[in-house]
Amino acid sequence: MSIITTRAERRELERENARRPVALAPVPRSEWPADLANRPGAPSAVWRSRDFLVQQFEAPAPALYRLSILRTSVHGDRWADGITWDDLQRLKAEAGFADACAVELFPADTEVVNVANIRHLWILPAAPAFAWTQGGHR
Repeated sequence: MSIITTRAERRELERENARRPVALAPVPRSEWPADLANRPGAPSAVWRSRDFLVQQFEAPAPALYRLSILRTSVHGDRWADGITWDDLQRLKAEAGFADACAVELFPADTEVVNVANIRHLWILPAAPAFAWTQGGHR
């Protein structure tokens, strides 16, 4: 999915990003766009930093939540890419899930939905049997 922005809109986005903190901060529901806050399946929480937007969605069992993570800058006609493992680990913690295990799912080719540079972490209620620990594999 392409993002069509004008030069003025991109500059305003850059100014908005610069006003945000380095670490994630909660975005009050009253500041969410109406189309986000009022739609079915809306996020249950939103955080924003100068570089990232994180939305929390209720997830079907066995996961507790899905965190959808994207950069807050545009590169060409898409949201900027390049979210590293370190970024994901830090953002999971900043969203309040430092002590939880999370997984990222890579679906079968026939099930791929790739409409934007968004990463999804599924927060689990307990560490899975295949989780690595400081001492190695469980």
